[in-house]
Amino acid sequence: MTAEHGKPAHRCPWPGIADPEYARYHDEEWGVPLADDRMLFEKLVLEGFQSGLSWLTILRKRDNFRRAFAGFAPERIARFKDRDIARLMSDAGIVRNRLKIEATIANAGAFLKLQDKGGLATLMWRIANQDQPTGRAAPRTLSDVPATTEASHRLSRALKAEGFRFVGPTTIYALMQSAGMVNDHLAGCHRRGHCQRLQDAFVPPS
Repeated sequence: MTAEHGKPAHRCPWPGIADPEYARYHDEEWGVPLADDRMLFEKLVLEGFQSGLSWLTILRKRDNFRRAFAGFAPERIARFKDRDIARLMSDAGIVRNRLKIEATIANAGAFLKLQDKGGLATLMWRIANQDQPTGRAAPRTLSDVPATTEASHRLSRALKAEGFRFVGPTTIYALMQSAGMVNDHLAGCHRRGHCQRLQDAFVPPS
């Protein structure tokens, strides 16, 4: 992988160098502003399943999750019954955690109800943008990157109030990072400037 002008790419250290899929996720997805309700729902579900596990574990199983959960179509997941839960609990291609599976079904229902209030993306971006600091210095090391922020706590509370589960502030901050609501690429990472330009030009849904 090379950056612009043929120079070697410097990336955040967390993807490592051994897994090309992890590097691709960092280089193409992480930090890019996302306003599509359905795609945000997928990320919310996957971040919930990631709790207690590594993100790489979830990333490697993402296609299996998409297959098992009907392409993350909320209108289909909300109709899942006991037989679907049993099917998912026997599916070795995903994380077989009953509480998280049941939470995903509940979250699909909450997602559908939220459509009458403008949708998931509108809610998330409105809260995420309430206290974004101006001129925030780029983190230089991973220790400079917070695990939660006041915005992630507020958003967690708002989602819980709408009926969502497995949406604690740490999980939500990870989603905010992934969906480009904050830019936590480290200083010197070849993606930081690009993602910042995308975020500066992004018009949140309203």
